[in-house]
Amino acid sequence: MTRRERILAAVAREPVDRAPYAFWRHFPAVDRSPTGLAQATLRFHERYGSDLLVLAPPAEATVEAWGCEPADQPGPDGTRPCARCAVPDAGRWGTIEPLDPAGAPGYVTMLEAIVRLGFDRRIGDAPVLLALPSPLSVARRLSADGLADGLRTDPDRVECALGAIAETLGRFVEAVLAEGLAGLVYAIDAAGLGPDAPAIYARAGEPHDRQLLQTVRRRGGLSLVHAAGPEPILERVLALPADAISLEAGAGGGAPGARLTGAALGGIDRRTLRYGTPDAARHEVEAALRSTGGAGLIVSPGRPLLLETPDLSVAAVVTMLGGRLHPLPGVAL
Repeated sequence: MTRRERILAAVAREPVDRAPYAFWRHFPAVDRSPTGLAQATLRFHERYGSDLLVLAPPAEATVEAWGCEPADQPGPDGTRPCARCAVPDAGRWGTIEPLDPAGAPGYVTMLEAIVRLGFDRRIGDAPVLLALPSPLSVARRLSADGLADGLRTDPDRVECALGAIAETLGRFVEAVLAEGLAGLVYAIDAAGLGPDAPAIYARAGEPHDRQLLQTVRRRGGLSLVHAAGPEPILERVLALPADAISLEAGAGGGAPGARLTGAALGGIDRRTLRYGTPDAARHEVEAALRSTGGAGLIVSPGRPLLLETPDLSVAAVVTMLGGRLHPLPGVAL
């Protein structure tokens, strides 16, 4: 099977010649440059030969045009927190207006990185996807997690801002698909919104997520969703028009049962890859394959690898799945 055929078969829960897998990561040392981001992504993909190539831009790319300034030091997963947020208090939500991604800082950088990926031979037959946060996730980043308070104290203004973010992301998704990308890896971060989180997501998150994912589906693209939050939110995520879903329950809660209509995106925890042994990583994947029978599973953490994840652990999983490793001089994760 080609890599595209393997992914589509997993989404349709049909037999595959081997379980497909997907690993990606951020590259904070070079990702502010479109050329640096594209070349680092291609090099990483060449090493592990994932069935998907995922371009993971810097986290600040979706918020800098509204005024966020990133810190210099990245976090454990390679994303930089905001040193200065565009919405430091509720009164600033009114400044968030729709943007034209073709001319907005951050969005232009992402589009340039996509162009620089081009049709590089290292991509092979893998579908190319862009990692993109949901409007709710973008709003949380804009406000240093002040979103829940804003929705309580000034819901009309905050929901207007969320509409502007969703409109901007919708335009951007259309531009990304027009450049020939196969779809999105879409991150919904609904953790930490407090006791009102399910109501917040139902009112201010799910409608925008559904609209964006329907845009991808209407254009014939793939949507892989990673969602974090309490169980009632994850229940809603399961009903979104996505091809594969990864769920991360909040503290004290379990993820909903296996009611996927597409593929499960999972089978390996990125913390196992970062802190465990290669044997531990293999055993975790073997358990996932046994539990699913290998059907409808895309082996992946569902999120970017943590920085300094050992090459040996990722390579062990790739090898056991029957993937092909490409030796790269001086490869360092």
